[in-house]
Amino acid sequence: MEELLVKPALELAALVRAGDVSARELTEAALRRIDADADGLNAFTHVDAEGALAAADAIGPGDERPFAGVPTAIKGNRAVAGWPLNFSAALFGDFVATEDAFLVRRLRDAGFVLTGQTTLPEYGILPTTETVRFGETRNPWDRDRTPGGSSGGAGAAVAGGLLPIAHGNDGGGSTRIPAACCGLVGLKGQRGRVSQGPIIGDNLLTVDGMLTRTVADAAATLDLLAGMEPGDATWAPPPSVPFAEAAGAEPGRLRIAASTTTPLEGGTADAESERAYRAGLDLLVELGHEVEEIEAPWQLPGLLELFSASFGPMVASQIALGAQIADREPTAEDMEPLSWFLWEAGQQLPSITYIVLQEQLKGFGRRLISELAPYDAILTPALAERPPEIGTMNGMLPDPQDTFARSGAFTPYTAIANVTGQPAISLPLEHGEDGLPSGIQLIGRPAEEGALLALAAQVEAARPWAERRPPQQS
Repeated sequence: MEELLVKPALELAALVRAGDVSARELTEAALRRIDADADGLNAFTHVDAEGALAAADAIGPGDERPFAGVPTAIKGNRAVAGWPLNFSAALFGDFVATEDAFLVRRLRDAGFVLTGQTTLPEYGILPTTETVRFGETRNPWDRDRTPGGSSGGAGAAVAGGLLPIAHGNDGGGSTRIPAACCGLVGLKGQRGRVSQGPIIGDNLLTVDGMLTRTVADAAATLDLLAGMEPGDATWAPPPSVPFAEAAGAEPGRLRIAASTTTPLEGGTADAESERAYRAGLDLLVELGHEVEEIEAPWQLPGLLELFSASFGPMVASQIALGAQIADREPTAEDMEPLSWFLWEAGQQLPSITYIVLQEQLKGFGRRLISELAPYDAILTPALAERPPEIGTMNGMLPDPQDTFARSGAFTPYTAIANVTGQPAISLPLEHGEDGLPSGIQLIGRPAEEGALLALAAQVEAARPWAERRPPQQS
């Protein structure tokens, strides 16, 4: 039964619908894997076995909901009623959420069985997942390395065969990075595509989604998560056809720009990232697309500082929420050095300056979209480096500013799509000589996830990856 957990979520739902396997059997298998954690992944911070089994028992054969009976998990920065909500941070203490996030309600309504909560770095800051509060989360392909972040627990859980699919979110690459580290599909939808209510309002950078094994699962889950909720101030325009339908269509011959130019000055892609990128470029040409290598026009002096000026206050607002819950001012002892560094920086940034910097970032995004408008998609490496070893990049290191800059050098290609708001997807195209996955990233036109998913599905059909397993699962 546990072998079924590495199947795509849509396949599992079809088995439950047909009566070939029960929702309870799948859920029990997931809970056994999570409880045993035989590979020492440390992917979960909270498990709700009783609630999961009760939900599974309410699902029977013939249930037509798209994901009825499929076990999943929620990243630890989104509210689930009755579960802890702590952002992997000590400041939140034992706070328990009193209501579901809208996306959680939608996942329940689609028939998903919620098993628990996955790890993230403190306040979701870094592209690795190591915290004082919950320890180190490890990569199923090499347990001495990170699974990425900030949706690192979700990536480890799916790649490690604990779950077939898991929730994540992406404010600078936090879905695409763990997908690239763990050999999964990571889709970031268009800005405003998925409501973050009722607790969180508009967000310039972050979009919620799922880490999946297949493009089809990514498209189908986007269909159920997408759409405005009451009270949303802004939202992405609805698609002309469902994303799942668009993903199944032929993409046609596209004009695609390809670039290893890193948005950060002085950045470079390592040899393995370059190799995966070249493999992706060659495949796109083989599939009949017009591919043009370019010096991407996204290098801007001070871009890291400009992005930080938007990202830092977002982190500070989460710390402020923790302080409100704790009913006191936060101190350095409440958090990791990196979090404290960003909190202090946020306190010192005048509100007018913050607004001006946000407008500058938006203006840069608009100019970049205009300059890249002739292309249907952009190809880049997913990462610039191999997943770092545990202990080499985390929020506890003595020089927080250096750690933050170092994280940008590891993942320079992903945050651009958060700045512009465009959809982007990480695909596990290759494996390196070190046995770790090597991914590519495709960035689509604004609000055109359907066309991006069709291209991604074409790539997947040409180089299937869903059956790949870490060594201990082979």
